[in-house]
Amino acid sequence: MSFPSSWITPPRQPDARFFGQAARRQSVLTKPAGSLGRLENVAIQLAGLQGTDKPTLKRIHISVFVGDHGICEEGISAYPQSVTAQMIANFANGGAAISVLAKSMGAALEVVNLGTVADIAPDLPGVIDARIAPCTRNFAEEDAMTTEQVSTALAHGDAAAQRAADSGCQLFIGGEMGIGNTTSATAIACSLMGKNPLKLAGPGTGLSMAGVRHKAEVIISAVQRHDNDDDGEDALAVLKAFGGFEIAALAGAIAGCAARSIPVLIDGYIVSVAALIAVTHQPDIRPWLLFAHRSAEPGHQAILAALNAEPLLDLGMHLGEGSGAAAAVPLLKMACELHNGMASFEDAGVSTREEHRDE
Repeated sequence: MSFPSSWITPPRQPDARFFGQAARRQSVLTKPAGSLGRLENVAIQLAGLQGTDKPTLKRIHISVFVGDHGICEEGISAYPQSVTAQMIANFANGGAAISVLAKSMGAALEVVNLGTVADIAPDLPGVIDARIAPCTRNFAEEDAMTTEQVSTALAHGDAAAQRAADSGCQLFIGGEMGIGNTTSATAIACSLMGKNPLKLAGPGTGLSMAGVRHKAEVIISAVQRHDNDDDGEDALAVLKAFGGFEIAALAGAIAGCAARSIPVLIDGYIVSVAALIAVTHQPDIRPWLLFAHRSAEPGHQAILAALNAEPLLDLGMHLGEGSGAAAAVPLLKMACELHNGMASFEDAGVSTREEHRDE
């Protein structure tokens, strides 16, 4: 079984020279050192990742990966699976949150359909047909995916990264849609981190407290079954056991972007789990990731901690689709504009602290 080269080969590390150049520029701009807080750090990070002393975000690529989940047979969602296919049409017609946000920032948006239980209309604009199967298998009973399906989903994610690279992308955002995918993500996170599902499971699309407990119990049973199979706890085995097509594709896209030196802005809970898979499999991917927001899903904090990530925003969002990442883009653009456009002390004829001390 072949996997994308980006999944096998470690990405190159960002060139430290550009981080240094950007940091030196920040040190001479007309402001007290550190006074713009994390906007300074983000500008330096983007400069280093883009390989320039003046970063810019004119070309942003958003890929939303969609797939249905067999675990829905266990009654773990407040919404029917038909919503997944319906949302593909909503994305294509411009009515979804990420569609509106992408349009507002002039970002390229594509939807990658990896498989839905319900049929979708043919030839929807902006929708790529990458169907693997109508849905994953019920991981309460067996592995969610075959090795071949995992490989195929990773390859679809890598292909999205290649499309982004071909467009001259300066920042990649991955989004997701799939009824049942918070259950899949929680099972992955619990298995990789050794966490109790009762602590990480959340309401997803709006489950009651009783529904959340049932969801956690389903995950507990599935994780125990997987542990008894003695397949090992490597990222690929966990992804095969509990993952969704869209989660695997996100992991592939994250690895693919890192391999192509494209910075990735990580969205909320589901995408962070995909990032956890990718970084667990290949730690050198981590420097290429920025984190947009803290999801209201209770398990997100544990995943952020595992990735040593401090997101930019905390707005109580938990929609998915890449919407939280898109909401952070104006801050990133602002950071770049401040970094590039502010005058230095010398250019503006403004005294520095050191000059004041010398007087």
